[in-house]
Amino acid sequence: MRRDSKRDCGGGGACPEAGGTSGSGAANARDMIGEIENRSSHLIAIRSDVERQGDFIRFLIKEVEGAAFADIDDVVTFVKWLDVELSRLVDERAVLKHFAWPEQKADALREAAFGYRDLKKVEAEAAAFCDDPRQPCASALKKMQALFEKLEHGVYSLSRVRDGAMNRYRGYQIPWEWMQDTGIVSQIKIQSVKLARKYLRRVSSELEATQGGPDEEELMLQGVRFAFRVHQVDPTAPPLSHTLTLIPMHGHGAQFYRFVQFAGGFDGDTMRAFQEIKEKANALQSQRDQQHLQQQRLAAGRS
Repeated sequence: MRRDSKRDCGGGGACPEAGGTSGSGAANARDMIGEIENRSSHLIAIRSDVERQGDFIRFLIKEVEGAAFADIDDVVTFVKWLDVELSRLVDERAVLKHFAWPEQKADALREAAFGYRDLKKVEAEAAAFCDDPRQPCASALKKMQALFEKLEHGVYSLSRVRDGAMNRYRGYQIPWEWMQDTGIVSQIKIQSVKLARKYLRRVSSELEATQGGPDEEELMLQGVRFAFRVHQVDPTAPPLSHTLTLIPMHGHGAQFYRFVQFAGGFDGDTMRAFQEIKEKANALQSQRDQQHLQQQRLAAGRS
C-alpha cells in the first residue's frame, strides 16, 4: 500500500500535500478532544466544589453579609482575607453562582479596598521620593512630572465616582469618610505641594548652573506650569490639561505672570522656592528689556 501511494504521487516520492493535510486533520482532532476533556474536567471540578465546599461558602456568605467596619484599613484587611479564602475554589464565579452570594456587597467591599489601597500606594510613593542631584535635570523633572500625574489621576478618578460610591458604601456599612476632601485627598495634596517644592528647587538650581543659557526661559516656564498644576489639584476642578492649552506657553515676561496669579496656597517653603523662580524671571525680563533697548539705540544710530 505504501508503494502504491508513492507511485500515485508520481516520481516515486511521497506526496507532501496529502500527508500534510492528513497530519493537520489529526492534530485538529486531537486538539478538539483535548479541549472537550479539559472542559469536562473543569465542569467536574466546579461541580465538586459546589457539592463539597457548600458549608465553607455559606460561612463566607455570612461573613460578607455581616461585615461592618468603621476604618477603611479594616476593609482592606478583610478583602485580602476574603480573596485568599475564595482562591481555594477552582472557579470563583462559576461556583458562587450556585449560592446566594451577596455579589453587590462583595464587589463594593473590593471596590472600596482597592480604591483606597491604590491611592495610599501612590501617596506613599510620592512621600518617599527623593530628588537625586546627580541625576540629569531633564530626567529628574520628568520623574517628578510622572509622579505628580499619578497623584492627579488618582484625585480626578476619585472625584468621578465619589458621590455614587459614598451612597452605596453607607448602605453596606463600608467606611466612606476617606473619600471626602478631608480624607485621602488632603494627604495627596500635601504630597503634591512637597513635590512642587522639590521640582521648583531643582529648576532653581539648574537655572543657577546654566547662568543665562538658551533654555533658561523654557526651564522657568516648566517650573511655573508644574506649580500651577499642583496648586489646582482639586477634585471639583476640571482637568488642567485642557486649561493649559488655552494659555500660550512660549511668550516672554508677561506670560509668566499669568501663571503666578494662580500659584497661591502653598506652604512657606514652597512659596519661597516659587519666589526664587519669580525673581529669576524678573531678572531675565529686565535683561531682555535692556538688550532690546540697546538694539533700538543701535538701530537709531545707524539711521
